[in-house]
Amino acid sequence: MPTHLRFRRRSFLGLIFLFSLSTSALYFIYSAPGIVNEYVFMVQARGIQIRENVKNIGAQVLEQVVRGAYSINGTDYSYDLNFNESDAPPTTYLPEGFTYLPSQVCPERLPSMKGRLEVNMSEVSLEEVERVLLKGEPSMAPGGYWKPSDCLPRWKVAILVPFRNRHEHLPILLRHLVPVLQKQRLQFAFYVIEQVGTEPFNRAMLFNVGYKEAMKDMNWDCLVFHDVDHLMENDRNYYGCTEMPRHFAVKLDKYSYMLPYNEFFGGVSGLTVKQFKKINGFPNAFWGWGGEDDDLWNRYSLLRHSKERQKVDGLNNLNYSPLVSRRLLYTNITVSLSRKLAPIADY
Repeated sequence: MPTHLRFRRRSFLGLIFLFSLSTSALYFIYSAPGIVNEYVFMVQARGIQIRENVKNIGAQVLEQVVRGAYSINGTDYSYDLNFNESDAPPTTYLPEGFTYLPSQVCPERLPSMKGRLEVNMSEVSLEEVERVLLKGEPSMAPGGYWKPSDCLPRWKVAILVPFRNRHEHLPILLRHLVPVLQKQRLQFAFYVIEQVGTEPFNRAMLFNVGYKEAMKDMNWDCLVFHDVDHLMENDRNYYGCTEMPRHFAVKLDKYSYMLPYNEFFGGVSGLTVKQFKKINGFPNAFWGWGGEDDDLWNRYSLLRHSKERQKVDGLNNLNYSPLVSRRLLYTNITVSLSRKLAPIADY
């Protein structure tokens, strides 16, 4: 697997986003048990992988033919047959010992970003994670606030984590991700938006709630929407935003490091605050999508009308009553959701 960071641009075909999408071609590990729908995605990913393998075999055969045609006395002419994007030369990162001034903006490609990470998915208590991380970096403030002192942060990033009954996964995520963001010299804080009550899980509405509460704390300029059970495998997957929405988890182990479908934007994604406002946040009507129950038929029915809904369903029709508390490593936003909290007229 490549240990370098590359970006590629493609059109995002979903109805919610009307601009381009930036994808980060680094790897993620999914640390939670699967649901029924994930089996379908896994089968799709296997099919894509087989197709790619066949294409690569064909490319290798073609390469041998070309080599034979352009070989004289056993010596090959210099040419490049780069059929695999993972063979591209690594992105240049700053050398060890590079210094910068506290008055300068933090570089994006720091020598502290080494590449491939060791992923530890063993269970651990939140108290133990707090103890270890705060011992290593005592400058972290309650709520998980941190910013670098040796340079000016390029991005102020709010990490929004939708949550319900995943208490074994949250400490693992924090243990893994906090040191990475510190190495990337990003100013950041974690917001865990916890849904209580009996309604189906509503990942999108929780993100909307998290955004509104996070913006009360400070003027964040970058938002990362992060599932609690996704762990990056490469610290060069830079969690800053760009002029386009970003998909950080385009290669996931449970899908054989393939996208289950072209429009997949789940797991971990990032938008600037300006972009998020422009699309009126996420739609509030997707009950059960992305949580315990994934109702594909209901989802497609909603997506067919999402363009009409975009201006009337999102940040501008959301009402809620949160209970906010500060933990050492994150801000917890507890909220009971219901369909009455995001009323929408017929459209």
